[in-house]
Amino acid sequence: MNAIAVSPVQHVGVIGGGQLAWMLAPAAQQLGMSLHVQTPNDHDPAVAIADQTVLAAVADAAATAKLAQACDVITFENEFVDLPALTELEETGVRFRPRPAALASLLDKLDQRQLLARLGLPTPRFLAIAAATATKSELTALGFPVVLKQRRHGYDGKGTQVLRSLAELQQALQSYGDTPLLLEEFIPFEQELAVMVARSQSGAIATFPVVQTHQQNQVCRWVVAPAAIPGALQKAVAAIARTLVEAVDYVGVAGIELFQQGDRLWVNEIAPRTHNSGHYSLDACQTSQFEQQLRAIADLPLGSTALQWPGALMVNLLGFEDHQSDYAELRQQLAALPGACLYWYGKTESKPGRKLGHITLPLSGASSTKRAQQSQTMLAQVEAIWPNPDTAHQP
Repeated sequence: MNAIAVSPVQHVGVIGGGQLAWMLAPAAQQLGMSLHVQTPNDHDPAVAIADQTVLAAVADAAATAKLAQACDVITFENEFVDLPALTELEETGVRFRPRPAALASLLDKLDQRQLLARLGLPTPRFLAIAAATATKSELTALGFPVVLKQRRHGYDGKGTQVLRSLAELQQALQSYGDTPLLLEEFIPFEQELAVMVARSQSGAIATFPVVQTHQQNQVCRWVVAPAAIPGALQKAVAAIARTLVEAVDYVGVAGIELFQQGDRLWVNEIAPRTHNSGHYSLDACQTSQFEQQLRAIADLPLGSTALQWPGALMVNLLGFEDHQSDYAELRQQLAALPGACLYWYGKTESKPGRKLGHITLPLSGASSTKRAQQSQTMLAQVEAIWPNPDTAHQP
């Protein structure tokens, strides 16, 4: 456990009020910080734990100015912000961590790709396109299959499609209008990997263990920590993470998703915030990604990111039906699984694929092979209680 530090930052503002802000609360309490959130809905998860809530759209800069009056520093739960307006607020003395300048290369997926290319980091080939004016030569330049992405405001599978022919791609483009788009080379990966990295105001950097993630319909289904990869690849992932946060003078926690194929890596996406692939750290690491976020933005010493268990399986509890329920009975069954650490986000409405909570289970295997076997057994136990959205309605 980390020693409790006295923070020079007492009041933290969070733009966004979802589960990522909600999970900051225990660490904030431990560090003696109050949390203030800006979020549009009074039933968003973080409203229940916030010391103060500004009910307004995330991109409402006037509301952020109000939030700032009660806060020493403001951080972010999501990327749906008005960056030019935040830059203007910063010029008046509002402290954002990370700063708007650090976010400038990270919010748009094209900017992310161009940043990676400038830094010489491994990135799939990419091409910016416009649905209305894209030529056949542009659409076929990267071959097929190809990945079509909405450059801004895409998350949890929204705005990302894998398309296998020119006809599929042309049909998909019809629904985007003038939305800025990115076309990317499809990488036939062996594993999807992710790593959380923290950088403090003083420039200290700490990386969490590299994890394996599994996506289902572009939404994270489960995470295994640590990933079963050679030490050389672990070091390469950590070096990529360090290079990125240093290059943009990033302060806070960021998530980096990667593809692995043999001994090669490609960066998939960068999330400038705490991230779903790091939820296992709440229980499996000496310092959670949420405590680390607060430590980084307050310029406290970063905590140890070492695993407390040999390994961990985190499973997202995704909505499997359109329904309004707290699923109390199912949650009781999940909580009864050996070693289970269950988190329920308090959302009132279930929709297929919506993140309603997550469960983390310890893995005791001494080898990656044994942990992989355990994780599959445990995943089956979870899915016997909480249906997989893809199979919930199959006979």
